Amino acid sequence: LLSSLLQSESRMFNGVEKDCPSPTEKLARKESLKLQKQNYRQEKKRAARELCSALKDPSVVIMSNWLKIRGSLKSWTKLWCALKPGVLLIYKTPKADQWVGTILLSACKLIERPSKKDGFCFKVYHPLDKSIWAFKGPKGENVGSITQPLPSNYLIFRAASESDGRCWMDALELALSCSSLYKLTAKGGKEGDIITSSESSHILHLLQLNDSVLLGNHHMEHDGFSDKSEREAHDDWDTAANENGGRLTEESDMDQSDELSPGPQATAYVEQSTEEMAEAGEASLVETVSEENKGLIWTLLKQLRPGMDLSKVVLPTFILEPRSFLDKLSDYYYHADLLSQATLEETGYGRIKQVLRWYLSGFYKKPKGLKKPYNPILGETFRCCWLHPQTDSCTFYIAEQVSHHPPISAFYICNRKDGFSINGSILAKSKFYGNSLSAILDGKARLLFLGRDEEYVITMPYAHCKGILYGTMTLELGGKVTIECEKTKCFTELEFKLKPFLGGSCSVNQISGKICVGEELLATIDGHWDNEVFINEKRSGQQETLWNPSSDIRSSRLKRQVVQIDQQGEFESERLWQHVTSAIMDRDQLRATQEKFVLEEAQRGEAKERGEKPWSSQLFHQDPVTSEWTYRHMDTRPWDPERCLVQFEKDGVVQTHEKNQSVSSKGKLHCFLSSQTAPDI
Repeated sequence: LLSSLLQSESRMFNGVEKDCPSPTEKLARKESLKLQKQNYRQEKKRAARELCSALKDPSVVIMSNWLKIRGSLKSWTKLWCALKPGVLLIYKTPKADQWVGTILLSACKLIERPSKKDGFCFKVYHPLDKSIWAFKGPKGENVGSITQPLPSNYLIFRAASESDGRCWMDALELALSCSSLYKLTAKGGKEGDIITSSESSHILHLLQLNDSVLLGNHHMEHDGFSDKSEREAHDDWDTAANENGGRLTEESDMDQSDELSPGPQATAYVEQSTEEMAEAGEASLVETVSEENKGLIWTLLKQLRPGMDLSKVVLPTFILEPRSFLDKLSDYYYHADLLSQATLEETGYGRIKQVLRWYLSGFYKKPKGLKKPYNPILGETFRCCWLHPQTDSCTFYIAEQVSHHPPISAFYICNRKDGFSINGSILAKSKFYGNSLSAILDGKARLLFLGRDEEYVITMPYAHCKGILYGTMTLELGGKVTIECEKTKCFTELEFKLKPFLGGSCSVNQISGKICVGEELLATIDGHWDNEVFINEKRSGQQETLWNPSSDIRSSRLKRQVVQIDQQGEFESERLWQHVTSAIMDRDQLRATQEKFVLEEAQRGEAKERGEKPWSSQLFHQDPVTSEWTYRHMDTRPWDPERCLVQFEKDGVVQTHEKNQSVSSKGKLHCFLSSQTAPDI
């Protein structure tokens, strides 16, 4: 009996004896499985739709708060950070109207960073030292509003407390895991028919484009690691990450951290908030003088004689543009990216044509009506810069009034990373001719392409105002100007034409010119300097637009960054003239005249105290042979990406952070920071 039972159990265990369901039960079980699979698929689709909707909804924010971010120059800036699936958006304010930058998290790693300061530090970085930034903003912005240079391949954040920092670390890990899910939503539109916002679709496009760039550049890197030691180092990092709950800590950063070596601080710039700019055409250069101001003009004219120099004449404030002449000279660099493009041109003719395009871009920005900027005070300075989003560089502008009698303004412009600098000085002279007067800008600007050792010598037109005693007051540009490069033998001549007596509106602001290489005429130029300018190629016989300041061009130009007035020195233009400017903006001519008189009297008093002692410029020095003024801290070395880290400015001095490289006895390359460099290289 026992043997029989054991055999029976053995047969049941091996499946020999099983219940045989009836055909009806089989059909019912099949239908039940089919229903379960259908419910399973529907549940999957529902979950996918909910995830897609959450990822594409612009209102979905994982976390947002203030964080301090360290720039390339070791200074910290407090910015508003909004974390969304796949991206970290950085703004200047919580209103999200001043976008700073977007970090693409799809290829980023997260690491905790020890710090001796208060708060909690962590770092988001690209493991292959590639850029972590999106090239456009969430709404398609081309240029971010930043206050200081930020690293390209990492960012260091500081939260107010450890608990806040841990929350950010958790949230970032969630966003990092969501970044791959975010990219998959592009394929889910067929089932869910979800309409995405322009912001979310743009972010999705950036994430997908970033992946394609990474994959496209992969063949340029070594497959895997180059040697065994690097593989072992990578394994050690993985082990450290596992021991710390999947997070990395960055102990090695402590040796180079800002807590141990503060280093130099760079000037903090902010984007200029407002500016006044007239439209193109004759109307913007014509002004009707009120009866009250006509009386002031007649009083002024009684003191003048034809041919008299107006540099020592005190002009009424109603004709003043509320900014310094040093500020006005910076109008030529809102399109400095054209010079960046010129350095890349293969031929000398291509480069001078691009230089001419940049030269023409500096004239359309003008005030409404007939206005004259302030005559700078001796020793007055002005500085600003323009960020280049396409090349991740910056063009700096430094100017100083180096002489008062005669009035000479010296200026220096530099963008070493893009390979150009400009040095020059302008002697402003005014002549009175009865019913008209001319403002002559006597001087030269020397444009240098650093990598090519090419110098372009550039001159300026004069400004002519007529209709002072009778007729309508009108401002025009006149005279012949040249752009010449001795090395390439390229030469450009332009003539700014005054309106003829019987000319119509089409004859206003006309220019004509030519481009030659040696003795050969290659192209002719014609058009209007505040509108469209055409170039006629002699070899091909084709005509094309050389320059046209259309509304699109104006809106996409570089954004000027300025120093906030409370951070300016006493002799910086905006701070120096702030009371005069305030009175002019309030249309209080009496107060403006009084404030202007105070500045002029102070300058006379300083000149009297100085006596025969020569005045010394702070930023420029004069060549005793040529009498030209040159920037004291000019650096004409070409940019070396292996050594040069970032260009910055402090107290009017444009500098470059560099790293020194040396090879150890083991054959590995080690990078040591010099006393001027920033950490985290």
